Amino acid sequence: MQLKPTRKVIIDTDPGIDDAVAILLALKSAEFDVIGITTVAGNIGIATTTRNTGRILALEGRVDVPVIAGAAGPLSRKGFDTADIHGNDGLGGVAFPDALSQPVAGDAVTWLRDTLRAAETGSIDILALGPLTNIARLVTEYPEAAGRIGRVIAMGGAVHEPGNIGPRAEFNIAADPEAAEIVFGAGLDMTLIPLDVTRKVRATRDDTAMLQASDVPAAVASGALIDAYFQSTTGGESRPLHDPCVMLLALDEELFGCETLKLAVDTGTTRDAGALTVSEDGAAVSVALKVESAAVLKLLYARLKAE
Repeated sequence: MQLKPTRKVIIDTDPGIDDAVAILLALKSAEFDVIGITTVAGNIGIATTTRNTGRILALEGRVDVPVIAGAAGPLSRKGFDTADIHGNDGLGGVAFPDALSQPVAGDAVTWLRDTLRAAETGSIDILALGPLTNIARLVTEYPEAAGRIGRVIAMGGAVHEPGNIGPRAEFNIAADPEAAEIVFGAGLDMTLIPLDVTRKVRATRDDTAMLQASDVPAAVASGALIDAYFQSTTGGESRPLHDPCVMLLALDEELFGCETLKLAVDTGTTRDAGALTVSEDGAAVSVALKVESAAVLKLLYARLKAE
C-alpha cells in the first residue's frame, strides 16, 4: 500500500492485551504522529492501564509521547474487571520494560481540551480502544474543543453479532453505555468498528510463532501477548484482534466496508446494557461491517515486523 500523509493522532486506551498490540502497530506506522496517549479504566483499573501504557512506549524507546491518566470509572455505573482475560497486570504476564517517564500531571480531559484548542480544527484524530468515558466527558464539559476533533475511530459494540460481555453487549460499550450514547450523539465524524468485523480478524498459533521468531521487539511482544490471550480463553484455533482494527482501518480504509447506521444504546441495568440497536431514534454513525481479513492481517504483521 502507498503511504498516506502523516496524521496527528491521540490514542485513548485501556491496555489490555489487544490494546497493546494496537499501540505497537501505531508506533510502528509512519502514517501516525502519536502526539499523546490518554488512558481510561476498562480492561483493568486506571493505575494499571496508565502504567501499562508507559511500559508499551518504553519497549519502543518512545519518550516523546506523553501519557495522561483519564477516567477512573464509568460516568455513572460500576466498571468491569477482566483480569481473568488480560491477567492481573493487564498484559497477560508478558514482560515489558519499566516506563521511561512519568505520566503527565493532570487529567486526560483537560489535556485533550488544551491540545485540541491549540491545534488547527480537524487536524487531530482520536483512535479509541476502550470505553468512551474520556471522550464523553470532553463532549459534555468542553463541546467546542470536542468539535475540533478531526475524526474518531473506535472499537466497540455489536450490531448483528452476539455480544462478548452480555447476550448483545460488547465490553467497551457496556463498560460505559452512557458515555457511548453521548459520543454517538455528539455529531462527530465517527467510525465504529464492532465485533461484526473484529471477530473476523483472527490470529492463529502459527501467526504468534511467526511473530515471536522475529528479532523485532514489537513483533516478539505482540506474539507473546496474543499467546497469552490463547492461554486465558478457551476453544477455537484462533483469537480475534479487536483493537488493532482501529489502526488498520485508519491505515487502509479500503480493506473495510462501512455503512451509516442509526444506533441506539441500551442504557438500562440488564445484561443487555450497552447493546446497540439499529433504530430511527438512534444517532447516525459510520459502522464497519465488512473486512478483508487476510489483507488486514498481512498489513498488521508486516508493520509489526518492520525494522
